[in-house]
Amino acid sequence: MTDPRDPVDASGSPAPLLVVVDGANVVGSRPDGWWRDRRGAAERLRDRLASAGLPGHTGPVEIVLVVEGAARGVASVPGVRVEPAPGSGDDRIVELTAQSAGRARLVVTADRELRRRVTELGAEVAGPRTVLG
Repeated sequence: MTDPRDPVDASGSPAPLLVVVDGANVVGSRPDGWWRDRRGAAERLRDRLASAGLPGHTGPVEIVLVVEGAARGVASVPGVRVEPAPGSGDDRIVELTAQSAGRARLVVTADRELRRRVTELGAEVAGPRTVLG
């Protein structure tokens, strides 16, 4: 049974877990040459998220990949909405987290300051390994 205070989607079902991924931070967590092709690295991350979802999570998820800088041109695909940050990616992540108050939110980043900012808004946080394995 669902709690009547839980946010619901258009079908009346509980809103899925919102997973906001700090694209620059997650891509930058592995020294695999991402700096030579930032857009390509963001596209590979997007595709991995689209195929794997959130490993270990069995319920529905809404995945948002926040990109900035050279990766701003990366397009959304089924399963992953790409949000280009007009300025700071961290600020956009905080905005998205704040706009979704009242539902379960997970921010994937290793950035300490960003983790502090989103936990103050009630979000959970996890490191890059959560989506990279």
